[in-house]
Amino acid sequence: MNRPAMILASASPRRRELIDQLGVPFTVQIPAIDETPLPGETPPVHTMRLAREKAEKVARDHRDDWVLGADTTVVVDGRMLGKPADAAEAFAMMRLISGRWHVVCTGYCLLKAATGEAFCDCAQSDVFIRELSDAQIRAYVATGEPMDKAGAYAIQGLGAGLVQQVRGSYTNVVGLPLAEVAVLWEKIHGADVLLGKAR
Repeated sequence: MNRPAMILASASPRRRELIDQLGVPFTVQIPAIDETPLPGETPPVHTMRLAREKAEKVARDHRDDWVLGADTTVVVDGRMLGKPADAAEAFAMMRLISGRWHVVCTGYCLLKAATGEAFCDCAQSDVFIRELSDAQIRAYVATGEPMDKAGAYAIQGLGAGLVQQVRGSYTNVVGLPLAEVAVLWEKIHGADVLLGKAR
């Protein structure tokens, strides 16, 4: 049985690793889009819009393929935290989320341009970062790990030692709610495409 493939519209190595764990054959195309939030846009709406725009941009040249786009943001006090622009902003973000809960919101969209089919949704997880001193935050920022991560930390990296609790999907915090994406893939291609006979 030939296994159906997808195109991942993302530059994130974390998302590549997660899709690889599903065992889905895939290639990567990196779209360039404006990720500026629109006025009044909520985190779920914002991340789903960007996920769809990323997928649609790649799908223009791959109309017969299923394309997956995703976007993640960290939310605290209603404010969306994207990737820090520099070390100072990374420090400020970590200081803001230290010793408290925040929300990680990932929008994802799987679509096929040729048929007009599109499945888009958003997953949210609650994350508690243990209380950190300024010296601890500076030491973490100095590793460079926070610099390309929404909210300035990586739960799958050194940041794992900073995360005290997670409520909801762990893989969502990494950058893609894997179980939800698996459900979509099985809905499209059959319940045994990831488990059982397709293996």
